[in-house]
Amino acid sequence: MLSKIIVHKVGNRINQESLILSQEELQLEEDMKELLEDFFLKAFKSEEQFCFYSDTYLVNNPVYSSISEIFEDKNKFVYEAENIAQHLYDITENPRVQSGELFIVYFVGEENADGNKIDSIGIFKTENKNPFLKIFPQNEAFEIEKDYGIGLSKLDKGALIYNSSKETGYAVSVVDNNKNGDMYYWFEDFLKVKQRDDEYFQTQETLTVYKEYITKQLPQEFETTKADQADFLNKSINFFKEKEKFDFEEFTNEVLEDPNVIESFSNFKSDYEQEMQVF
Repeated sequence: MLSKIIVHKVGNRINQESLILSQEELQLEEDMKELLEDFFLKAFKSEEQFCFYSDTYLVNNPVYSSISEIFEDKNKFVYEAENIAQHLYDITENPRVQSGELFIVYFVGEENADGNKIDSIGIFKTENKNPFLKIFPQNEAFEIEKDYGIGLSKLDKGALIYNSSKETGYAVSVVDNNKNGDMYYWFEDFLKVKQRDDEYFQTQETLTVYKEYITKQLPQEFETTKADQADFLNKSINFFKEKEKFDFEEFTNEVLEDPNVIESFSNFKSDYEQEMQVF
C-alpha cells in the first residue's frame, strides 16, 4: 500500500539543466494513490532480483545508504529522498540522458502467510512525455487541445527495494525501459546493483551453461545427433516446468541420466564459472 510519496524534477547536469527538489511529500486522494501504485508496481514482472553492492563497503553505496536510513526511521523520508535525487543528478555524464520526474515512494507491505509484513521503497523515473487530447465544451460545440504528459502504460525506469537481506544489499527489482543510448546509467552509475545469487539466478545460470554444453561440448565427447541434442534441451525445459525448487543434483540425474555425461557436464560447468568468474 502506498504510504508516502515525493517527487523531484531531475534535469541533465551535463546539459546544464536544473535539479528541482520538493520540500514536502505529496498528499494524494485514495483513488490517485491506487492509480499510481498500479502504474509503478505493474512494471515489475520478472522474477530476476538484484542487490546493491560497493567496491568498498556497502554503506558507501549512496542509494543503499539512503534506503537504509529510511527503513530505519521513516521521519528521514523527505531528507533521504533529496539525497537520492541529488545523487541521480550528480552521476549524469551522458548528454543523451533525458530529464524527468523522480518519484520516491514508501510502500507498507501486506501481511503474508507467516504473519510478517515486508515494506518496500520504490524509486521511479518518468522521462517520455506522450501527447494526449483534451476535449471540453465551448459554447454549443466542443474544443480539442493537444497537451503532453506522463503515459501510464509503461514505466521508463524503476527500482523496488524490499526491506529484507539488508546485510547483503537488500532484494531489489529493477526495470529500465528507456536506456537512451546509455545502458549503464540506471543499473550501474545510479543504483550500482548486481544480480542476486538466489535460486532464480542459479536456475538461469545453469540453463545458460547447460545449453552451451549440449551444443558445443557434448558432441565432442560423446556420439550424439542433432536429435539427441534437441531431446536433451527439451528435457531441461520440462524439468523446470515441473519443479518448484531447483536442485542441481536432481537436475543432472533426471535430465542427463548417464553418470559419464553428468561428470562431463559438472566439469564443464566448473570450468565455465571459473572463466566467467561466477561463484
